[in-house]
Amino acid sequence: MSNPLEPYWTAFYTKPRNEKKASDRLRLKGFEIYCPTRTVLKQWSDRKKKVTEPVFNSYLFAKVDELARLYILKDSGIVSNVRWLGQPARIRDHEILQIRTFLEEFPSAEAFSTEYAVGDKMNIESGALSGQSGIIRQVRGDKVVLAISSLGLEMRAEINSNHLKKVG
Repeated sequence: MSNPLEPYWTAFYTKPRNEKKASDRLRLKGFEIYCPTRTVLKQWSDRKKKVTEPVFNSYLFAKVDELARLYILKDSGIVSNVRWLGQPARIRDHEILQIRTFLEEFPSAEAFSTEYAVGDKMNIESGALSGQSGIIRQVRGDKVVLAISSLGLEMRAEINSNHLKKVG
């Protein structure tokens, strides 16, 4: 068993689109928080705008001891602690440093979920097909080919994985 007062890096799940707000709030309270971001050009129907978005959707990292970890879990933007083998996930200092160094060298890098696999049933959360569901037929980087059965027909659409949520 490790020392509960020894600080270590861990990851927390945040509410959707709460990564920056939660990290700012926790930083103001004196916690060492790391929420990697990148600047991207977003296209709306009437304009383009540069926005800062988190590299890891719904995650932030914090250097904590056991008391700090329990305090952070009480924040309104935090859902839970990422766990590994029933314990709070411990991330080595050099792994956080590697992420920081990588993002300094490649500031527009994206993180993609590897939790999707062929055959998974997915709900489409945003975009023109929002509210539909389908089955993954192919995974291509950050996009998936989703088979959508509707009215006795099967349509196939290539959809960005950040528009999807796994069913069950």
